[in-house]
Formats: sequence, C-alpha cells, structure tokens
Amino acid sequence: MKTILLILLSAVSLFSSNGYAADKTPLPSHGIDYPLGWQTWSSIAMSHRTDNNTVRAILGNDVAIKAARSGEHSPWPDGAILAKVVWKAGELAHWPKAIGPKDFVHAEFMFKDSVKYADTYGWGWARWVGAEQTPFEGGMQVCVSCHTPVKDNDWVFTEPGWFPTN
Repeated sequence: MKTILLILLSAVSLFSSNGYAADKTPLPSHGIDYPLGWQTWSSIAMSHRTDNNTVRAILGNDVAIKAARSGEHSPWPDGAILAKVVWKAGELAHWPKAIGPKDFVHAEFMFKDSVKYADTYGWGWARWVGAEQTPFEGGMQVCVSCHTPVKDNDWVFTEPGWFPTN
C-alpha cells in the first residue's frame, strides 16, 4: 500500500510541477513563442548603451554561437537566435570604478529565418519586458525601425567578441 501511495504522490507531483512550469511560461510576443532555456546560452558579446544607461549581454543559441565563433555571421545563418538581455547600468558596490547590471529591463530576441520572416528582412523580432516577462506587442515594425541603421549589417548591431580557441 505504501508503494502505491508513493507512486501516486510521485505522479501527482510530476504532473503538478509540469503544469506549474507551463503556466509560468510567458505568452508569445509578435506570435513568437518564448525561447525556453535561453538563460543557459553562451555569450557572443556585451554592450553598454550610453543613451539610455543600460548594459546588455548578447547571447546566442548553438547556431548563432557557431556562426559568431567562426566569423560566418554576415549574414547570420537561418536558425540563429540572438538574445539581448538588458539591465539598467549602475555602479558596482565593491568596485566603484566599474558599472554593471542593476534592475532588469527586458529580454529581446532576433530569430533568423529568411523564409518565415521574409517580410521583416529575414528576422523575427520578439521582446519580453520586466521580471514578469510580459510580451511586448508594439509590432515588429518598432524593432525594424530601430535596426534600420544597421540594415547593411544583416539588421544586427552586435559585433561578436573574439574568443580564444585555446
């Protein structure tokens, strides 16, 4: 009897935690599903925007990392996903001569698919705002307008950082 009870409790726990995780997944932005697991992606670069005092970590999925490390990102290959994780910049408590991430602002993504996103120059654009990861629904044209100055760089501001191979 104890074995049956343990199996039933385990099954309920498994289904409850899966349901909870599904409930916590943010809704799509611009019809694009939230990219689960992006928090474990590797770094491509970082940036500091002086116009709005933010710092950004630019991450990539495996396709984007391979392209960035090999220098084959002009244009970026289909399947690449770039993530830009944004925080307000602030002085570091134990290193006052440096700035680092403070309040989280948003996570935004570019999904390269030259066929699916042909109307937006080969990129799908999505953003989730704040700690709640609320979908931004201002329209992909907002993203395209911002990225127009880099249209000749495949619509990407990021310049991948060099990483040693050894």
